[in-house]
Amino acid sequence: MRAGQAANVVSINEAEDERRESIRPLYREAVTLVERLHRRLLDVVKDELDRREREDINAVQALLLFNIGDAELTAAELRTRGYYLGANVSYNLKKLVETGFLDHRRSRVDRRSVRIRLTGKGEEVRDLVEGLHAKHLATIEQIGGIGPQDFQQLNKALSRLERFWTDQILYRL
Repeated sequence: MRAGQAANVVSINEAEDERRESIRPLYREAVTLVERLHRRLLDVVKDELDRREREDINAVQALLLFNIGDAELTAAELRTRGYYLGANVSYNLKKLVETGFLDHRRSRVDRRSVRIRLTGKGEEVRDLVEGLHAKHLATIEQIGGIGPQDFQQLNKALSRLERFWTDQILYRL
């Protein structure tokens, strides 16, 4: 390798190192924001439940009911469809059945599998969260300063980050 080529290789490596170092604080900030935003969403839902004097359900469970919606599915389907992110899905489902928000019955096809769906009480909570979303949609652009293009960019970046993290697990990168 000639001296000029060696200098180019060194400068390319230095440029890559500088780029990585410039991404480091941005990546860490993004991870922190994702965690903080999830907690803040739970706070917003809890606040709405408190305003409605709903002490019979917590924010995680309310979001779970919202995500189930009109579907009838299994706990495994909840996880695979990305409707539920917590490790304690079985605990929350059991509580929601016990408190009358969910109905469950054995699948006709696979008797080992239990299918769940919202009861009337569960539909009330789903509608409450839906109303909260509608309220936010009515004001997010004017008050929050977040418009359609902002959400398109945000969703694209978050989808890419999710895919990157998924690939880290699937391909042990």
